[in-house]
Amino acid sequence: MDVKEFFQLSAGKWFSQRTSHHLAFKQSESGKSDLKIDMLPADDPEVIKLCQQYDIALESTWGGARVTWDGTMEWDEEKHAGSSVLVPIPDPDRPNEGKLLRDVGYAEKAEVAGRYIIGSDDAMTLITEYETMYSEERIWFASPNLRLRTSILKRFGGFSMASFCSEIRMGVVKN
Repeated sequence: MDVKEFFQLSAGKWFSQRTSHHLAFKQSESGKSDLKIDMLPADDPEVIKLCQQYDIALESTWGGARVTWDGTMEWDEEKHAGSSVLVPIPDPDRPNEGKLLRDVGYAEKAEVAGRYIIGSDDAMTLITEYETMYSEERIWFASPNLRLRTSILKRFGGFSMASFCSEIRMGVVKN
């Protein structure tokens, strides 16, 4: 499976249940979110903007996706909502690997370029290194309508967190 096919399989509306374990506090918490993943063509203004920011030729990508989330976590009553644009840039020599441009990072709310690898098992691993932390997320399909995700977040010189999510497709996105 290539990165475009992985993104196409991910498009739609999803219900996500998450369990996170905060290693420093020796505590776990659960949460839930509604996710929406929309495909974006290469000529979408947000895709163009990200490619320009990272000095990437637009011909290097087929487009990307906008991920929107709205959820809650057990420890707080606060709503966790937002969205992020993701643009994969395949490595011409290794088509199952490349850069992943994001307008909002997973662990920090700033633009970031990470990398992705799609393994022989069709799971996508996203690796992002920030100034103060490291994030690794693995996403795979147990079936066409069930995605699973694991993630680790390591803050340099500080706490770490591990999470597991199950995501159930609730429908397709109407554009």
